[in-house]
Amino acid sequence: MKAYKVALVHDWLMTMGGAEGVLDAIYEIYPADIFTLICDYNAIKKMSFQQAKINTSFIQSLPFAKKHYRKYLPLMPFAIEGFDLSEYDIIISSSHAVAKGVITNSNQLHISYMHTPIRYAWDMYHLYLKQSGFKKGIKGLLAKMILHYIRIWDVGSINRVDYLIANSNYIKKRIWKVYKRDAEVIYPPVDVLSFDFRQKKEDYFITVSRMVPYKRIDLIVSAFSRLPDLKLMVIGDGPDMNKIKSIASKNVEFLGWLKHDELKKYMQTARCLVFAAEEDFGIVPVEAQACGCPVISYAKGGTLETVVNGKTGIYFYKQDVDSLINTVRYFLEIEDRFDPELIRRHSENFSKEIFKERFRDFIEDKIKRHLGE
Repeated sequence: MKAYKVALVHDWLMTMGGAEGVLDAIYEIYPADIFTLICDYNAIKKMSFQQAKINTSFIQSLPFAKKHYRKYLPLMPFAIEGFDLSEYDIIISSSHAVAKGVITNSNQLHISYMHTPIRYAWDMYHLYLKQSGFKKGIKGLLAKMILHYIRIWDVGSINRVDYLIANSNYIKKRIWKVYKRDAEVIYPPVDVLSFDFRQKKEDYFITVSRMVPYKRIDLIVSAFSRLPDLKLMVIGDGPDMNKIKSIASKNVEFLGWLKHDELKKYMQTARCLVFAAEEDFGIVPVEAQACGCPVISYAKGGTLETVVNGKTGIYFYKQDVDSLINTVRYFLEIEDRFDPELIRRHSENFSKEIFKERFRDFIEDKIKRHLGE
């Protein structure tokens, strides 16, 4: 195959989450220059792409950008359009906000891996305004005007992308709803090889998450506070930590943020992971299954594609305390039916190796079609 020059574009590199894991796997396939709005170089030290040439936008130099970069949302379309990618043949963007909006020319191939359309401008618009206190007043009017402008720009910029990849069928449907564009589904890479399967379980449940409202850790803690005979270990940190602690009973223990090896030990020996968020994909439930741990998950979003109801976990159908309590009680009745070895095998369908193989095949097929190789 002809040697094409590749550029990778990512929204921002400030925390290392699932989207950054996708970028890391893409970089392993196509080591290339990276363009991103803002980068915390300390945060990327363990990623393979730390070796790349990383180009940042003018937002990197703005006051308090590292701490409050999301407040510069109105500037992000201008910033992403400011990158000059004219010397590259292939642009691969990893986008959950504005990365897909880079400007390319007709001789270039642009493929975007979409984690989601911009959540706070579309699906979570009203929730975002409510939680931020922007439903009323001058600030509310300004926020609504900005997000209206973002939506107009967002829909227009999708036409700059030649081919779209969605991280789940759930996001594929959302892409069609917002943009009326089709997308190929390639599940994101989960490093299942770094999680060891263990047959023997101990007497506790776990939940693992950043403490932010949409993750619904408050719901899980409230439910287990009404199940005093069951122990819940809460792993993670975030702005809602104190609020969630205030509603917890004695059977709920908070462990904070844990390193990978410590997290793995809890996943290996937990009776079950409880997951209450409506996620685009949801990497944590797959990591738990890689340890042979069944999952109780909310029956909406990406977990419908990663958790097999009755085999690798069970669903609860309303995002409320009573529904979750009833599902936990049902889990106790059927707990012996879950086979940790089968659960582990299922998780391997979402491995990093499978992602890289499917992603490479997709890109090379589109190179042949678009660039005429």
